[in-house]
Amino acid sequence: MSGAVAVVVAAGRGTRLGGAVPKAFVPIDGRPLVERSVEALLACPEVAARPFVRVATIAAVLDAVRRHGAAVPVIPVPDTVKQDDGRGFVAGTLDRASLRLAQTPQGARRALLLDALRKAAADGIDVTDEAQALERAGFPVAAVAGDPGNVKITTPRDRDEAERRISGEAHDLLRIGHGYDIHRFGGGRPLILGGVLFDGEPGLSGHSDADVVLHAAMDAVLGAAGLPDIGHRFPPGDPRFAGASSSVLAREVVAEVTFRGCAVVNLDLTLLAERPRIGPRVEAMRSAVAACFGIPAARVGLKATTHEGLGALGRGEGIACHAIALLRWRRDAS
Repeated sequence: MSGAVAVVVAAGRGTRLGGAVPKAFVPIDGRPLVERSVEALLACPEVAARPFVRVATIAAVLDAVRRHGAAVPVIPVPDTVKQDDGRGFVAGTLDRASLRLAQTPQGARRALLLDALRKAAADGIDVTDEAQALERAGFPVAAVAGDPGNVKITTPRDRDEAERRISGEAHDLLRIGHGYDIHRFGGGRPLILGGVLFDGEPGLSGHSDADVVLHAAMDAVLGAAGLPDIGHRFPPGDPRFAGASSSVLAREVVAEVTFRGCAVVNLDLTLLAERPRIGPRVEAMRSAVAACFGIPAARVGLKATTHEGLGALGRGEGIACHAIALLRWRRDAS
C-alpha cells in the first residue's frame, strides 16, 4: 500500500505492568519493547504494535485498509465469557461465536482516523483503541485474521511469559546461507553498493541497480531459508525489475522469509574490488544494509579486499561480493 505510515504509540506509563520505566522501554531479553515493535514493522516492505506481530498480519491489515478504509486484526475468543451484573454475580453468558479479541496494529485511511478521533474527543469519549473511534464515527472497520502469538504486554505476567518465549527461541533451528554476486563495470549508471550511492565512481552493469552487495546478501538469506535465488525471484528478463532498487527488493526477500517462519540474525559481507575504497563509507553501508534486512547495524559485518591484480577483478573490470547469512527458524513454522 503506497504511502502507508506506521505510528508506534509509546508515550504511556504502562501502570499495570509496574516498574520504574515506561512500558515501551521495559527490556525483554535485553531489548526494549518499542525496539521489537519497530523492528517488526520495518520487516514489512509496505511500511516504515506489538513486539511479536508477524509481517503477514501487517500486510493483511494494509490490504483491508486499501479495500475498505479501516481494519483491525482479531482472533476468536477461546473461553466462555460471563457478564458481570456489577454486584459480584453472573448476569448471563455471552455468545462467544460472535465475539472477537482485537489486536494491533490497526489501520485506517488518515482522513477517516483523524475525523473519528476528533469526534470522540469532542464527545468526551476515552476510546480504548482506534477501531472503537472509527466505529463510533460510523465508519466500517474490516476484521482480518489476527495471530494468537501476537500478544500484548500489559502485566508483569505478560512480560515474564514474553521473556520465556524469546528465551525459547534459542532452541529454534539456526540456518546458514551463502551468497555470491559479481557485476562488471558499465551501463552508464551510478555506483550503488550496500544501498549507498558512490558519487563520481563508474557504475556496474546489470538489470536492476546492480547493487552487488545487496544481491549477495539477498541470495545468502534466501539460501538459508531454502528458497530459490534472486535470479528466480526477480528474473533479469522481467521488465518490472529494470533499474529496480535493490533496497526495495531486499525488503521483499525479508518479508518472504519472515512469512515462512525465519528471522535474519546477522549478515557478514566481503567485498572484492580494486575500487572504490569503501573505508569512509563502511558505517553508512552497514546502516543501510541493516535497514533493508530489519536488523541492527551491529549485526552487519562488512569488509573489503582486493584481488592483488589477479584475474578480471584484479584488473578492475568489476566488483564481486560474498555474503553469509544466519537465520533463526521456528520449529513450529511450516
